[in-house]
Amino acid sequence: MKTKTIKTVLRKKIDSWLKSIANERIRKIAEENTIVTGGCIASMLLGEKVNDYDVYFRSQLAAKEIAEYYIGLFSIKNREGIPCKIYVESHDDRVKIVVKSAGIASADGTEKPYEYFEGSPEQNASNYVSDVMQDPGEIEDKFEEVSEKIEDQAEDTDTQYKPVFLSTNAITLSGKIQMVFRFFGEPEEIHKYYDFMHCTNYWTSWDDKLELKKEALACLLSRELIYVGSKYPICSIFRVRKFIKRNFTINAGQLLKICMQISELDLTKIEVLQDQLTGVDCAYFLEVIGKLKEKDPEKVNSAYLIEIIDRMF
Repeated sequence: MKTKTIKTVLRKKIDSWLKSIANERIRKIAEENTIVTGGCIASMLLGEKVNDYDVYFRSQLAAKEIAEYYIGLFSIKNREGIPCKIYVESHDDRVKIVVKSAGIASADGTEKPYEYFEGSPEQNASNYVSDVMQDPGEIEDKFEEVSEKIEDQAEDTDTQYKPVFLSTNAITLSGKIQMVFRFFGEPEEIHKYYDFMHCTNYWTSWDDKLELKKEALACLLSRELIYVGSKYPICSIFRVRKFIKRNFTINAGQLLKICMQISELDLTKIEVLQDQLTGVDCAYFLEVIGKLKEKDPEKVNSAYLIEIIDRMF
């Protein structure tokens, strides 16, 4: 696909999404602060199908306000059918979506936290969690499969650009829009945490600019994975599997770079492992985390983790 065509597709897509935002102030914020980057541009350059459009925001304030607008459209209930509390935390270098149950007490009398990373206000997505629970190893494929079904049903209807899934770090809308809140800032700042070079081309809403990087284009031409670093190196390992299915290659040196970053993580802490498995796109190993929390809510027992994985996969 030519550069001019890619710009036109992105402009049309974002304009269509912006029109769906009922709040005029939030629409203006999104219009002036949106960055599209990641796999969608790579797919268009290669002439492949776009799975989704990854949307980031230029400032922490913009990310927070847009996240708050969309969580206001969610209605999530826990396993007991009681509505869950959803809110946005904004501090230090992140914007975080938090989902908690309402009125459910644990054995020690304290409030029990909501256990799922994703919530679904759309009945079409209700099978998502159950599919994942049956085979957590295929969560990414299931996510894409269900998203495609919702996309097909949403096209040319008033259900397009409605919230479908949420995680700690992102909200996915029908219409193939995924808003990522974990990272924000100018494109160069966001790409400090973007794992693979070929995904670092970007488009900006405020000036309608499409930036194609020579290094990224070279990786696309050779279909080579070059790891540039990530806050979520474990998710990067999972993403390698996806790219290999798409005929990309990766050498041992790039894998070692990922392993070095993983070695810096304390995965014996349950909150660290949970954050790493949530990542940016969607949650991995939902039931694994649940089982670990049943054993010990704070610490990961590696022997028990291995036992769970061998039993589930």
